[in-house]
Amino acid sequence: MSEDLGRRGRAGRPPGSGWSVAAVSFRDEEADLWLVGKARGGDLEAFEVLLRRHQGRIYRIALRMLGNHQDAEDVVQEVFIQLWTALAGFAGTSAFTTWLYRIVVNRCLNYRRSRNPGVFSLDTERPTPVAAGAEDVAMARERVRAVYAAIDDLVPQQRSVLVLCQLEGLSYREAAVVLGISEAAVRSRLSRARRVVLDRLEDWT
Repeated sequence: MSEDLGRRGRAGRPPGSGWSVAAVSFRDEEADLWLVGKARGGDLEAFEVLLRRHQGRIYRIALRMLGNHQDAEDVVQEVFIQLWTALAGFAGTSAFTTWLYRIVVNRCLNYRRSRNPGVFSLDTERPTPVAAGAEDVAMARERVRAVYAAIDDLVPQQRSVLVLCQLEGLSYREAAVVLGISEAAVRSRLSRARRVVLDRLEDWT
């Protein structure tokens, strides 16, 4: 993609006649595509900026898919390595974020298949009011653990849809593109996933 993209007058672009890799800070698909083009040409700085823009999203999805901080960190590193070579195959026919979601989800599924799932060990805690008593705080934490444990028990197809739609906020259409299935299949899997999770959480209602 040409550096002439930087001359289109979009809000938030760096000053000057073109974009500077170091100055790219705005969040939009056009900036991603520009960085991808630079990275594919061997620009390591552009690649590093691209990773920084999306590393939070990659880690968040991996953590929700795997339920373990160390596993999520391992997958993030694997995705970073894979992206350097995979960028050559990015055709630009879909949004970069859609293409990235697909890589992360597939990498997480492969990671789980290659290891014994074991026991869910996510230790993420939601904020609790300062005034809450120790018993209330403990109960809130247990509810959070119960929710994530229920998600971890889902079959991979259901977990992927739940993470993308329910937790990441993708539309049915976007999730369908990421997973390579129909919107009807997304709706069906999401419905089943929600029922399973709710059934597991009956004791907390």
